[in-house]
Amino acid sequence: MTTTTQAVYQASISPEVEANRKAEHPVHALFLNRWSSRAFEPKAVAEETLATILEAARWAPSASNLQPWKFIVAKTEAQKLKFQDFIKPNNRLWTDHAPVLFLLISNKHRPDGELNGAHAFDTGAAWASIAFQAHLLGLATRAVGGYDKDKAREVLQIPAEYELHAVIALGYRGAGETLPEELQQREIPNGRRVLNESIIEGSF
Repeated sequence: MTTTTQAVYQASISPEVEANRKAEHPVHALFLNRWSSRAFEPKAVAEETLATILEAARWAPSASNLQPWKFIVAKTEAQKLKFQDFIKPNNRLWTDHAPVLFLLISNKHRPDGELNGAHAFDTGAAWASIAFQAHLLGLATRAVGGYDKDKAREVLQIPAEYELHAVIALGYRGAGETLPEELQQREIPNGRRVLNESIIEGSF
């Protein structure tokens, strides 16, 4: 990559991110600037904005184009109350303030009844698409694994053939000071291990 191109990639990295994240190789600033927030503004997410974010997930890569994902969306107070029934109390300290919550689930089976070994992999790609599209629109997301899956299945009447993945909190990023004190210092972009620790050349 030329010096000029590298400068373009680095120029749009936000100051808060630059202080906490350093890329080992040039990547688009989108990949560094997106981080998972817990603080959300009390501002509604427009229907058109939400539709655009989920539209991005619709176009995620999918094995055999099966698109196994489904998104159970909670945006009204009544819908979000159902989610509060199964999200763990320590996560509700901040998820209760997100204007939109949704649960990612995926069908474990192919149309012929055989298991789809790629259902979770594909749904992960859909989640990444949601996270990046939300960031491009000025919103923040955070995936939540701390919830009772059995209770969620019961409350939301999810059929047995679907596997439950993460609850996603979505909204406009708020000030860290609005969080409980024990969470405020954690409201920063986190880093990553060095790339070489993730690469295995040839065989394990």
